Amino acid sequence: MSFRDNLQHLRATRNMTQEQLAMLLGVSRQSVTKWEAQKSYPEMDKLLKMCAIFDCTLDDLVQGDLTDREPDIPAATVPAGPPTDICGYDEHQRMMAWKVPTGISAILLAIAIALFFDGMPEFASVTWHDGVFVLIILLGVLAGLAFLIPAGMEHAAFQKAHPYVEDFYTDDDKAQARKAFSGGLIAGIALIFVGIGCCLMLEQAVEHIGLFFLLFFIALGAWNIVHYGMLLGRTDVAEYNKSTAEELEVEDIMSAQVDDARREAMLAHKRKDEKLGAVCATIMIVATLVGLGLLFGPVLTAPDPDAFEPAGTTAMWFWVAWPVGGMICGIVAVLWEAFGKRE
Repeated sequence: MSFRDNLQHLRATRNMTQEQLAMLLGVSRQSVTKWEAQKSYPEMDKLLKMCAIFDCTLDDLVQGDLTDREPDIPAATVPAGPPTDICGYDEHQRMMAWKVPTGISAILLAIAIALFFDGMPEFASVTWHDGVFVLIILLGVLAGLAFLIPAGMEHAAFQKAHPYVEDFYTDDDKAQARKAFSGGLIAGIALIFVGIGCCLMLEQAVEHIGLFFLLFFIALGAWNIVHYGMLLGRTDVAEYNKSTAEELEVEDIMSAQVDDARREAMLAHKRKDEKLGAVCATIMIVATLVGLGLLFGPVLTAPDPDAFEPAGTTAMWFWVAWPVGGMICGIVAVLWEAFGKRE
C-alpha cells in the first residue's frame, strides 16, 4: 500500500480536509495535494507530525496498510469553518510581544539605576564608583539580552518551521488589536511626558534623580509602545509571510513545504531584497569614503580672512556623510518597493 492511499484514508476517516491537514502541519494546501497526487514527498519532520496526528508509526504510514484500520475517534480533529490558528502563530507572536519590549526596557532601566547611584554624593565620592556605574549598565544589558536573544532564536526557528501561515484573524480581531494599540501608544507617550516633566522639575535640585525618573518613565513608555505595536503587527499575517522570505536562506526556501507559486514568489522577493541590500551597502561604503575624505583630507582654508566659513569647515562636518547615506538608502528602498509592486 502506498503512502498516498494511507494519507487519503486517514484524512477521510477523520473528516479532515486538505486545508485542515495543511494547517496542522504548517504547510500550504497545494503541498498536501501534491503528496496525494504523488508529485512530491513530505519531509521527515512533516511525516513525524502526521504520525502524531493520526496516531500511527512511521513504518505503517509510509510502507504499511492503514486503509483497513478503523479510526479511534469518529469526529474531525480540526474544526470546520474559517481558518484557525493550528501552528501556534498567535501564541508565538504574543510571547515575542512580551520578551522584546521587556529586554529593551531592562537596558533602559539599568541605565536609569546607574545614573541614580552615580549622582548620589556618598556614592560619587567613592573612588571605584565608575566601575560600579559600568557594572550596573552591563548587568542591565545582560538582562536585556537574556530576553532578546532567546526571542530572536525562537522566532527564527518558528519561521523555518512555518514559512507560510494562512491568515486566520477576523476583522474583529484586527479591530481589537488596533484599539489596544491606540491605547498603548497614548499611554506610552503619556509616560514619556511624565518622565520629561519629572526631569524638568528636578533638574535644578537633584539632577541625577531627574534623569532617573526620565529614563524610568521612558522605559515604561517604550514597553507599552513596543508591546502593543507588536500585538498589532501580529495580525498582519501577510507581512509575516513576506518577512519570512527575507529572513530565510535560499536553501530553506527551497526545502520549505509550500506550493511552487509560493516558493517562486518567496525566491523572487529574496532576490529583490538581496539586490536592495547590495545597493544600500554600496551607498554606505561611498558615504564612508566621503566622510573619511572630509575628516582626513586636506584642510580647505578660506581665501578671505573675513569670510563666513572658517578654516577646516569641511572636516567639522565629516559625520554628515553617514546620515545623508542613510537617507539615500531610505529613499532608494521606498522607490525600489514602489517600482517592485508595479512589476
